[in-house]
Formats: sequence, structure tokens, C-alpha cells
Amino acid sequence: MSRVGRVRAETVAAGRSFLRRRTAVFFTFFFPLLLVLIFGVLVRTQPGGGGLFAQPDAYYLPGYLATVVLFTPLSRVGSEIARHRDGHRFEKLATTPLTRGEWLLAHTLVNVGVIGVASLLVFALVTLVTGASIPITADLLLLVPFVVVGVVLFCGVGSMLGRVSDTQDGVIAASNSVALPLLFLSDTFVPPALLPDWFLPVVNLSPLTYFSRGVRALTFETPTGAGLAGLGAAGNLAILTALALVAFGVGAAAVPRGE
Repeated sequence: MSRVGRVRAETVAAGRSFLRRRTAVFFTFFFPLLLVLIFGVLVRTQPGGGGLFAQPDAYYLPGYLATVVLFTPLSRVGSEIARHRDGHRFEKLATTPLTRGEWLLAHTLVNVGVIGVASLLVFALVTLVTGASIPITADLLLLVPFVVVGVVLFCGVGSMLGRVSDTQDGVIAASNSVALPLLFLSDTFVPPALLPDWFLPVVNLSPLTYFSRGVRALTFETPTGAGLAGLGAAGNLAILTALALVAFGVGAAAVPRGE
């Protein structure tokens, strides 16, 4: 079987496995939509009022998209590795031509499809229920590579977490411990102006920062931020792509070939 055939076969198998877990499917789409309803409809933004949610609604779209791009790959890929290890499936895969990189690529493609649909739903819900004003330009199409590259990056990180965690419970705990700080300290929901000056260089070290700033440059008419925010969409996408390639390479090497 060719490499394309091997990746296709593993992708189909991984997709069917995900769809059979109805609870996972439900919460993959429900959780980010719930955040939009809570913060976008119930809490609401108070532009000019100071503090959290003091920016216009469109400012927080990158945060909502970051939620699904970040949480889903970390937990799904990490849990899949833990599940394969528990079922001794990597020993079986080691007897096939399927490589570590091909295995991770197949599961990344499934995540790209699932998260792509979820991101589209989040985008539609934000614009419909919050009244966010999104500038409609041809540059808006760059949201697609941002989501794809973001998913690739965090699938790689999820693979690393799956390798170092012994159980599925350990993977969930580790992914939440990584995702929660990144979500709120990567120029998403919390503007850099609310953070102490000494912490701003740490914000620039987060890969999610380049996702959120790049998306904001496309969807918010007057983007604000600190540090490297002036890179624009193309600059942030270039950095995010470089980080994704490194993360995917390390993540592929972290996929077990047998215990």
C-alpha cells in the first residue's frame, strides 16, 4: 500500500472511531458554542467600560476560535495515544508499514475536519448572536490556513502529552493544565494592557498568541495589542507555521511504536 493509501486508511478508521463516541462529538461542538452564549450573550461586552470584556464583540472572536483549536487537538490526540497504548494497538501498528508521522498525520486530518466545522459554527454564532462587526474582505479567507496550522500545531503538542502521560485521565489533566493558561494568557480574552509589563514577554512565547493576533488582524478593524502584535496576519501566520512544523515533527517522534 502506498503512503497515501496508508494515511487514507488510518484517517477513515480514526474518523469512524471518533463518530462512534457520541459524547465526544457532542462536547467538541457544544463547549465552544456554550462559551459564545455565556460571554457573548449573557455577560455581554462593555466597550470603553474598562476591565474584562471592555472591547467590542469582534475583538473576542479569536478567543472563541482559539478554544476549539486548542482544547480539541490536545485532548483528542493525547487520549487517542493513551487509548492505543492501553489496548496494545501500537504493537500491532509496529508490524505494519504505517509510520509514526503517517499515524499522526491521519489523526491530524480528522481533527482538521472536525475543528474546521466547529470553527465555522463558532464564527457564524458570534456574528449572529453578538452583533460583532466583521470586515468582509478577501483576506478573511486566511482564516482557513490559520485554523489548519493551529490544529497541526496542537495535534503535535497533544501527541507529546499522550507520550508522557500514563493514562487517559492523565492526558485530560495534562491537556487542561496546558490549555487553560494558554487560552487566557495568549492575547485572546485578556488584553495585554491588563497584564503587568514584566509578563508581556511571556505572552509572546505562547504559540496561541500568534493565532489570536493573526485572526484578530483579519476580523477586527482596529487591532490592539503589545509586543509583536504589529506583525499583521501574514507575519503571525508565518511564525505559527514554523512552530507547527516543529511541533508536528516532535509529536510524530513521540508517537509510540510499541511498549
